[in-house]
Amino acid sequence: MKLHCEVEVVSRHLPALGLRNRGKGVRAVLSLCQQTSRSQPRTRAFLLISTLKDKRGTRYELRENIEQFFTKFVDEGKATVRLKEPPVDICLSKANSSSLKGFLSAVRLAHRGCNVDASVSTLTAVKTSEFENFKTKMVITSKKDYPLSKNFPYSLEHLQTSYCGLIRVDMRMLCLKNLRKLDLSHNHIKKLPATIGDLIHLQELNLNDNHLESFSVALCQSTLQKSLRSLDLSKNKIKALPVQFCRLQELTNLKLDDNELIRFPCKIGQLINLRFLSAARNKLPFLPSEFRNLSLEYLDLFGNTFEQLEVLPVIKLQIPLTLLESSARNILYNRIPYGSHIIPFHLCQDLDTAKTCVCGRFCLNSFIQGTTTMNLHSVAHTVVLVDNMGGTEAPIMSYFCSLGCYVNSSDMLK
Repeated sequence: MKLHCEVEVVSRHLPALGLRNRGKGVRAVLSLCQQTSRSQPRTRAFLLISTLKDKRGTRYELRENIEQFFTKFVDEGKATVRLKEPPVDICLSKANSSSLKGFLSAVRLAHRGCNVDASVSTLTAVKTSEFENFKTKMVITSKKDYPLSKNFPYSLEHLQTSYCGLIRVDMRMLCLKNLRKLDLSHNHIKKLPATIGDLIHLQELNLNDNHLESFSVALCQSTLQKSLRSLDLSKNKIKALPVQFCRLQELTNLKLDDNELIRFPCKIGQLINLRFLSAARNKLPFLPSEFRNLSLEYLDLFGNTFEQLEVLPVIKLQIPLTLLESSARNILYNRIPYGSHIIPFHLCQDLDTAKTCVCGRFCLNSFIQGTTTMNLHSVAHTVVLVDNMGGTEAPIMSYFCSLGCYVNSSDMLK
C-alpha cells in the first residue's frame, strides 16, 4: 500500500535544544511494508518514506510504536503520526483524503500487530516514475488533449482547461482539494456547481468567455469568502450579482467586462480589499452609494450607459416610521445578528438590501433618493476614461434616511 503526499518529519527533541524545524514538507511516497524472517517469526511492519533525493527511503517500525494519531484535518488531506521511537512526528499534507484515510487505517492495524493486505517482499527503492504523480500544474487548451478516461492528478494546484467545449464543470475537478488556481475560460459553461465552494484553497477563478447568467448565492456563502483573491467573469451574460457577493471580502481583483450588468451589488463598499475593478462595456445606469467606500488602484468603467442626472429627488419618506422600518434600522445599526433560522427569509432579504444613508445609518423603505456625479479619481488611483469624450465622472445614487440628512447634504446634490 502506498500514499503520495507531502511529508515533514519533525523531531520532538528540537525545541529542547533551542532549534526549530524548517516547517516545510517534501514530496514523498509512503509505503506500508511487512517483513518476516526465520530468526524472527513475528511479522515486522514498517513505514517507508521515499523522496526524489532518497529513493531507497527511511523506514520506521510501526508495531506497538505509535503514540498517537492526529486526524482532525484528514478531510483536507492532512494528518500526523506520532512515533515513540525515534521520537518524531510524521506530518502528512496534500494527500488525497480518501487515500489518506485508507492508509491510516492500515497503519493502525500494523501498529496493533494485525496482518495488513499490503505486504511487500522486500524494502525496494521507489522508481522515479512514481514521483510524476506529484504534478502541480496542468494546462489543456484543446478538446483532443482533455482527459476522458483518467482522473486529474490529485496534487494539482493550477488547472487550466480552456477551449475544451465544456458545457459544465467537470466534477473530477472538484476533488482536487489542493487547487489554488482554476482557469475554465473560453468554454460554454452555463452554471456553476455550489461544490466549487468546497475548494478551500482556491485563490484564482477564471471564467472568462463562457455562458454564465448568474453567480450563485451559495458560492458567495462558501469557503470562497476566505480564500478567493481573483475572479474573472468577463464575457458572460450576467445581469446582476447577488448582495451576498460582497461577502467575498478577500477579493483584490475583479473583472466583469462585456456582460449585461444593470447594477453593482448595493453593498459593494464592503469589498475592502478590492484593488482592481474592471466592468467595461456593460449597461450600468449609475453607481450605488457605497461605491464611495472603495479604495482602488485601477478602475475601468468605459462604455457603460450612464444616465443623465435627475433634477428632482425621489421622496419616499414614511412619517411616522412603520414598525418594520424602525425595527430594521435598529437591527442594522446595532449589528444584531439575523438569519433565516431566526426571522422569515423575506425579511433577511430586506435587511441584506437595505440602503445606506450618507450619514452611515440605514433605511429600508423610508428614504429620499437623489443622484449626483462622482469623480472616479476619488476612489481609484488609475481611471480608464468613462467615454470617448475623456470623462472620468459617473452618476452615483445617494440615499438619505431623513429630511434632515437630505438638507444637510444638499450641497452634495448641486
